[in-house]
Amino acid sequence: MDIGVVLQTNPPSSRVVELARQAETHGFSHVWTFDSHLLWQEPYVIYSQILAATRKVMVGPMVTNPITRDVTVTASTFATLNEMFGNRTVCGLGRGDSAVRVLNGRPASLAQLRESVHVIRELANSRPVEINGATVRFPWAHDSRLEVWVAGYGPKTLALTGDVADGFILQLADPDVTAWTIQVVREAAEKAGRDPDSLQFCVAAPMYIGQDRAHMHDQSRWFGGMVGNHVAELVARYGQDSDLPRSLTDYVAGRTDYDYNEHGRAGNTHTEFVPDDIVERFCVLGTWQEHVAKLTALRGLGVTQFAGYLMHDNKEETLRQYGEHVIPAMRDLVLAKV
Repeated sequence: MDIGVVLQTNPPSSRVVELARQAETHGFSHVWTFDSHLLWQEPYVIYSQILAATRKVMVGPMVTNPITRDVTVTASTFATLNEMFGNRTVCGLGRGDSAVRVLNGRPASLAQLRESVHVIRELANSRPVEINGATVRFPWAHDSRLEVWVAGYGPKTLALTGDVADGFILQLADPDVTAWTIQVVREAAEKAGRDPDSLQFCVAAPMYIGQDRAHMHDQSRWFGGMVGNHVAELVARYGQDSDLPRSLTDYVAGRTDYDYNEHGRAGNTHTEFVPDDIVERFCVLGTWQEHVAKLTALRGLGVTQFAGYLMHDNKEETLRQYGEHVIPAMRDLVLAKV
């Protein structure tokens, strides 16, 4: 299982670059960031500095969208970074949440999402693509390689992911919900004639190593509120009695409002409806041994990467504990002599 880290691009940007550098030093394979250009600093500028300061980590957004960014510009950015730093980027893509809603916009339709996966992947993999009746490509891109992973929760987005994406991103670490979403994606891949084993399955959630349960809950409760935005939309669309897992939908019954000015922040005052048991199920909290146990269970469900959100007051220590204990424990045991 790969282990990645998810950062916010809060100023100073040098701090974001330093955390990414530390993550690579501790053995993390991926460095992701939010992409919400009004709430935080522009991530693609920072990606160039992260890539320059590191040697191996893969870098990309979790997630970008086709509404606030033209897909050809997005593809060009990735292809340029790949030329500069040797194909070390990955594109997480979704319909659009905070980046779109802060502007009072509407998330992308499934048709738009499907088309954006196709256009970004073709152009950023140095291939031509048809847009508006014209066939276009980057004449300067020859060896660029990019995977496009799709994030989502609803059945239709999951089906689209299995149909066209290179990977799936689930933004929560609940085993029951993870098992259900992976099954839907894999079934869609099989139906489309694809090998389900060729897809990557990433679970992304807050990771906090500590022992004070109440404090960890307070530092991570914002995540249940963020996920609740998507879940509330699904409940409104499909109904409370749909086939969606009750372990995903029940907790939003007490949700009343959400302020994007506090999006993704510890202490978010609009997430009081999120109970402690949801924080425990959706996040990865506790001692490093507890982290290993939960990640091992997720790996058994087919998860190929865990990407830990690092939006709390214990960033460096959590990175260190992962480097010292968790990441080594998640590697396959290799003996020098047998």
